[in-house]
Amino acid sequence: MANPTTEPTTVLEKVDRCGDLPHRPRVLLGKMGLDGHDRGVKLIARALRDSGVHVIYSGLWQTPQSLAQAARDEDVDLVAASMMSNSHNVLVPRLLEACAAVGRPDMLVDIGGIIPQEDVQGMLDAGVHRVFHTGTSMQDLVDAVRDAVKPHEPLPTDDHHAVLGRAISMFCDGKPVDAPRRRPGTVIGLTGSPGAGKSTLVASLASTLHGRGQRLAVVAFDPMSPITSGALLGDRLRVDFNAVGDSCFYRSLAVVGEDYQHLPGILELLGGAGFDNVIVETVGAGQSDVAIRSHVDSTTVVMVPGMGDAVQMDKAGILEIADLFVVNKADFAGESKLVRELLDIAGGRDVLETIATRGQGVEALADRLFSGG
Repeated sequence: MANPTTEPTTVLEKVDRCGDLPHRPRVLLGKMGLDGHDRGVKLIARALRDSGVHVIYSGLWQTPQSLAQAARDEDVDLVAASMMSNSHNVLVPRLLEACAAVGRPDMLVDIGGIIPQEDVQGMLDAGVHRVFHTGTSMQDLVDAVRDAVKPHEPLPTDDHHAVLGRAISMFCDGKPVDAPRRRPGTVIGLTGSPGAGKSTLVASLASTLHGRGQRLAVVAFDPMSPITSGALLGDRLRVDFNAVGDSCFYRSLAVVGEDYQHLPGILELLGGAGFDNVIVETVGAGQSDVAIRSHVDSTTVVMVPGMGDAVQMDKAGILEIADLFVVNKADFAGESKLVRELLDIAGGRDVLETIATRGQGVEALADRLFSGG
């Protein structure tokens, strides 16, 4: 018999359960309040991904405002939030109010967790879409996601981020979009191997630019399952949106391989919405993943000590497309050796060192990437 402590729900077979819908479902998973446990939400995220859903995971300790901002910018079909007992009576009304305040009063919100039965009807009356209790099956969750998906249409709002979020969705659907378009002033491609700290570096850059009064748009790609077309999009959780607010617009997208067919149009929509500084973060790249170069103004390759030697660096591919090298996690052993080897092959290209988790070297990197303001 399965141990209910380690296997709280039945795992679903990996199969696309959403291919018949108007578009690929987008669900935002978030933990509000002081709940520091995320094992359950990660199980749900994997089950939804394995059913063909695009799951945006925003991480622990979210506020109603940060969840509402994420739901708006990511233009999700559904917010699925969970929390500890008793906090729901305060945080859920605030989440609904925050969604309305950012131009998305129509946003569907599902709530899960330890919710007393006597509180359920009040939450539904307040505008919650559905309330789920412990023991809910994964299939029930998939069915709730399917029920939330409606065709994308223009939004009746004047919130600029909400309009932009929906414009990107409609463009990716192949629908006509009535929105200004222009190429942003600076488009940076940020690539490198998995685990190099690209998302943490982007988060630190967002914070740095926010402190300078500059805005940043980020398009972050993660891999799409070749089996179910689902995806787990988790890069945005590194950014502290409670601090940077609307100075950072962040959109997570799934991609098969290096299929960036929608990226040129998305960049034009971002520029048309007033963003001049844009970072495109690629999926964790290997030596031959170089297609991003044709879509950006310059390419930054992020590396970390201990992930290759001089022979690997001499191979053709990703290192050739770099306009700038960043050695992140420069406090790791082998940093000086990696820098020396990069300088040997850089041919005059800059090599910068950062420790993104501490913000070290990020000011200089921001100067290098966005000197135009």
